[in-house]
Amino acid sequence: MKILRFLLLATLVVLAVSWFSQSKVWKKTKALHIPKKEISYSINTDLKEKLEINAEAAKKFVAQKGYNDNVCFLIDMTLASGQNRFFIYNLKKDSIQSKALVAHGNCFEYWLEGRRYSNVVGSGCTSLGKYKIGASYTGKFGYSYKLHGLDSTNNKAFERTVVLHAHSCVPNAETSDEICQSNGCPTVSPDFLKQLKTIINESKKPVLLWIYE
Repeated sequence: MKILRFLLLATLVVLAVSWFSQSKVWKKTKALHIPKKEISYSINTDLKEKLEINAEAAKKFVAQKGYNDNVCFLIDMTLASGQNRFFIYNLKKDSIQSKALVAHGNCFEYWLEGRRYSNVVGSGCTSLGKYKIGASYTGKFGYSYKLHGLDSTNNKAFERTVVLHAHSCVPNAETSDEICQSNGCPTVSPDFLKQLKTIINESKKPVLLWIYE
């Protein structure tokens, strides 16, 4: 009888641990507090081709609108959050100048599984589309940049207070785990924001940021 009770208890413990390891509570805890295992992802052919296609479209856009034609920021939301998916793209050299992690919106869920996009005020979701990087300011998350949505899919970004800012929960290196989630803002690491800050503040023309999938 004691052996049966022990086996039953052990089974329940295993099931509980298995459930918790897949729960939203554990995923958020892991993303916010637990050190992550670094990993290096390769840039495959499909990703490279998509970057090049969007870079060509970005070239035409910045030329027509009078934006910075040397560099733009491209964010590919199809990539895992632990993978570098924020690209500083050199439009003159047709090459990636730098890349880093960026968080996506949780749509005000405790932990969002997968992706969901919205332009609705109060949605807490990422909005796809082109953005003009606006004025800098110091707010709740420190040094930040206001964003102006340029497409029908993100034209309420300013009203939603969707901004470009940093947070310590975003790692500097790629990881096998998911990273923290935002309330719709493209959130980067403090170190990467320093790189962006140099480009944005030294630019005499607006810099284009484009979030796509």
